[in-house]
Amino acid sequence: MARQLRQPLRLGPRAERWFDVTLVVLLLLPVPLVLVLVDVLDGVLMTAQITPLLWRRRHPVEVFVVIAAATGLQALLVDYPLWSQLAFPVATYSVARHASALPAAGALLVGVVGAGVAAVDWLTNFDDQAITWQNFTAYFVPVALFVVVAWALGTLARTQQAYVDALVERGERLEREAAQQAALAAVEERHRIAREMHDVVAHSLTTIVVQADGAGAAARQDPAVAVPALGTIAATGREAIAELRRMLGVLRAEDTGVTAPQPRLSDLPALLAEARDAGTPVEWSLPDPAPAVPDGVALTAYRIVQEALSNVRKHAGPDARARVEVREDGPELVVEVHDDGRGAAATDDGRGLGLAGMQERVAAHGGSLAIGPVAGGGFRVCARIPR
Repeated sequence: MARQLRQPLRLGPRAERWFDVTLVVLLLLPVPLVLVLVDVLDGVLMTAQITPLLWRRRHPVEVFVVIAAATGLQALLVDYPLWSQLAFPVATYSVARHASALPAAGALLVGVVGAGVAAVDWLTNFDDQAITWQNFTAYFVPVALFVVVAWALGTLARTQQAYVDALVERGERLEREAAQQAALAAVEERHRIAREMHDVVAHSLTTIVVQADGAGAAARQDPAVAVPALGTIAATGREAIAELRRMLGVLRAEDTGVTAPQPRLSDLPALLAEARDAGTPVEWSLPDPAPAVPDGVALTAYRIVQEALSNVRKHAGPDARARVEVREDGPELVVEVHDDGRGAAATDDGRGLGLAGMQERVAAHGGSLAIGPVAGGGFRVCARIPR
């Protein structure tokens, strides 16, 4: 099992505020005693150095400037260290942590220079002979080390925070992209289901309507003539129900991995025979054996023939004849359906989705589709699908 990454401990805004108040209060504890028992000037300097830490997170650079100025004033007025000088490394850390790299570098430089000035100032309090390289180093190194460590810790915390923020931003971006991809996939899946539903239902209902109209007209003169038509209607209806159940079964049980086979090129003769039995005179030329093509290409070819024959029945006229040809042309599979019906004179109610569905199917495979009336009458659908 993958180990979960632990998030670094981080205080909330309220806890950060209480932490800063507690820090300032603790540093200010000796100040009243200094004011009463030692020196008022020392107490004032200590207060000036410690109190600005209350705003060190929101205004780190300004707080550092105030504390550095108060510390510099201490070097001029007092010749000994004060407890409040602990505020200086805290201010240095705050600049390195909450500001950018440039102010942090400036704070480090000021702190190192200030350490040297403080060392010299404290040594001169003894006598001039005390200012030796060895004594200077003994005072300078510890003070400078406080400043350098504070700067390093602040820089490390700022870098870590920037890294965490970048990871969070990247995670949120990936989440947004995944949601967009899921939405696009859902839209594409809805379009695919709509195409499948249209192709199955429109083809079957068109056959049923044509057969029902023919049976109704024939039954007025000879009821026995309507019997084959009624059989075709029943068979077509059962086939449509089976197709709808197959598609709904796929939608309800996608995780089972068990689906019925999609129509293939080898199923075209049965489709064409069904169209002929339904009353549409149709001839065809199919390769034998059927060429080996991907399942998606085979399904697209099947649906194009199915939809084109449905359009022939609906728009070409009662005496229209159709011809279907499927052939290989180099790297492409060519599917052509044309009829000798009304052609450009055919009416269109504008509500059909079949032609748009054909375009979408062929475009999904990088192919081309030519649709339109032909000279001399009739209508032609020609798809070229890379295989």
